[in-house]
Amino acid sequence: MTKTIAALADGRELIYFDRDGSSAARNITDPRPLAPVANLSTVRRDPATGAWVTIAAHRQSRTYHPPADECPLCPSGDGRRSEIPADDYQVAVFENRFPSLAMTAAGPHDGLLAGPADGLRTEHPGVGRCEVVCFTAAHGSCFADLTPDRARLVLDAWTDRTGALMALPGVEQVYCFENRGAEIGVTLAHPHGQIYAFPFTAPRTARMIEQADRHRAATGRNLFEDLLDAECADKVRVVLAGEHWTAFVPFAARWPYEVHLYPHRRVPDLTALTEPERAEFPALYLELLRRFDRLFAGPGRPAPADPTPYIAGWHQAPVTGGSELALHLELFTTRRTADKLKHLAGVESGMDAFVNDVTPEAAAERLREVAT
Repeated sequence: MTKTIAALADGRELIYFDRDGSSAARNITDPRPLAPVANLSTVRRDPATGAWVTIAAHRQSRTYHPPADECPLCPSGDGRRSEIPADDYQVAVFENRFPSLAMTAAGPHDGLLAGPADGLRTEHPGVGRCEVVCFTAAHGSCFADLTPDRARLVLDAWTDRTGALMALPGVEQVYCFENRGAEIGVTLAHPHGQIYAFPFTAPRTARMIEQADRHRAATGRNLFEDLLDAECADKVRVVLAGEHWTAFVPFAARWPYEVHLYPHRRVPDLTALTEPERAEFPALYLELLRRFDRLFAGPGRPAPADPTPYIAGWHQAPVTGGSELALHLELFTTRRTADKLKHLAGVESGMDAFVNDVTPEAAAERLREVAT
């Protein structure tokens, strides 16, 4: 892998990742007249739950569903300038122009910005970093269209950025993820993902760590190792498995079709994976994504007009307090049938109490049926 660091016109960092060493030729100056990015966000602690909430009102003006010929993630060319100054790229990562979090704010522990000393209104600057990961220069494609070699390059980029972002002052957790589909809320159609470097441990991660600590205290074992061992032994919810990875539908899946992908060896984050583990991942992950696209098609199942919407994200241990957490990827779709979505309505949105319309065992069976 070749990594070339450049800068956009407003000072944001742009990084090219290439397999063939061609990225150096793409270190082209960005000629756009851009004003410096201002981070106006803060993070506030919910005193009722302890969860941190990011307040980023400046993001209301971010780019929203531009036409294909004005896509900011396509390469520049034909007199049009995008976020990528070069006329081509393999994988590109850059700082978000409309970040929820940024390192330009004051340090996260420089004192309260607002509120009394009783802890009911705790607010800190929105320190962190938000990056955009462009998987390919091809606007009309998707992650599942990538070759295994190109998917491996994306994995290498995720790994590189995880290590770099975890080392930044004030960063507590790094989350690499992809949203696909307008139903998910995607505002740019170009195949891309994002990376958030949080100044706190995300609420879902905090709950996982709490459960893992309880499991350790009760059994003396690691929760995630036991979960993986149990699914591999039972096999009814296993979707596919390799020498180093296993994908399964969780026993208490929240979403109609939800798959968790674990390395067999417990590691805290992407930087700890071995070369054999990295080498096996692309083919397994691409197969999972392609199965998701086949879920709602087939005999008696008219194919949906749009590809399956999904969210895929790497759950990694935070910098502190996460020794029991195991690296894994969670992939799920909000679609429950070919023409119906799973909306988070009253009990889900209001109480975080999920009601699943598909049994995990039936979901796993369907995901095995659509194997290539």
